[in-house]
Amino acid sequence: MGLNEKPLSTLHEKSSFDLADFDVPTGREEAWRFTPLSRLKGLHNGKAEPAGHVRVDVEAAPEVTVETVGRDDARLGTSFVPSDRVSAQAWTSFEKATVITVPREAVTSRPTVLTLTGEQAVAGGAAYGHIVVKVEPLAEAVLVLDHKGSAVYADNIEFVVGEGASLKVVSLQDWNDDAVHVSAHHAQLAKDATFRSFVVTLGGDLVRLSPSVSYTAAGGDADMSGVYFVDAGQHLEHRLLVDHSQPNCKSNVDYRGALQGEEAHAVWIGDVIIRVEAEGTDTYELNRNLILTDGARADSVPNLEILTGEVAGAGHASASGRLDDEHIFYLQARGIPHDEARRLVVRGFLGQLVEKIEIEEIRERVMNALEAELAR
Repeated sequence: MGLNEKPLSTLHEKSSFDLADFDVPTGREEAWRFTPLSRLKGLHNGKAEPAGHVRVDVEAAPEVTVETVGRDDARLGTSFVPSDRVSAQAWTSFEKATVITVPREAVTSRPTVLTLTGEQAVAGGAAYGHIVVKVEPLAEAVLVLDHKGSAVYADNIEFVVGEGASLKVVSLQDWNDDAVHVSAHHAQLAKDATFRSFVVTLGGDLVRLSPSVSYTAAGGDADMSGVYFVDAGQHLEHRLLVDHSQPNCKSNVDYRGALQGEEAHAVWIGDVIIRVEAEGTDTYELNRNLILTDGARADSVPNLEILTGEVAGAGHASASGRLDDEHIFYLQARGIPHDEARRLVVRGFLGQLVEKIEIEEIRERVMNALEAELAR
């Protein structure tokens, strides 16, 4: 159970579409103890008026259907229920939702790209959004979520992956320095469904992402990876939940981060629950952080709760530390200057994961962005 006083299954019990069912966080709650609430710009306490705007532009693969729908569309909210106050606030406050459908047995010929651009025009105003991605049985699709601009933004994203279907998602948080983004990503996997997600978080003043996975039948397979680079004053937080409630499903989590600068703060929480009925589960989660300068801080908390004695494999690990002096010395001994040796080590540390991004232009963009961070 890690640092939690209560079992994970108890901590994650509460969920509701009704905002009134969630108290305003004080910072003493387990779910909020690492988040600087004063920097949420009112997203957590109802003071953020829905006066901002985030524009959603979609470049869809030809096989995909894209719709803009109202709150009354029956496809919204079918795979998740908000589990914290900001998620419930986003559900209560959005006006239009984007629904992306990949038809049965379709294999998309190229990625579908959603560009979300913050156009914050009103002081104290916030924007709220909702996206549903439905991959019907035996279909295969690749999706890119590209966040940029300035905004105070809260949203929920539903990934509904049908029987035998496959969905790969790359989510880029490349906001301007003043942005605040709180988002919940919910993936629901049917029988033999495959879900691959890759999160890249670089920009923003405060970014808090909560990716979660649930299973509705046996055979689901989820792989969740991410990289982040935290600069001075930034708060980047990733809170993951994998809820194994079906037999013979898999999950793998691997997040890595680098931090530099005064008050650079990374938070990674990885919760995995293996319920009584989830026999044959195979799961592992890992988080590693490189602290490059004094004044930076990484909080890393992996939590694993196993409620059955019949698992194929279950483990977790985390590590946070400075650059290995031996690695730097080895490179310097071969004529590489110290600063370049430092960049090589960090590039290799994060690049091992970045190589998993299958879209070449996105992979190159991420590596270029990391190079720019290291050059600061």
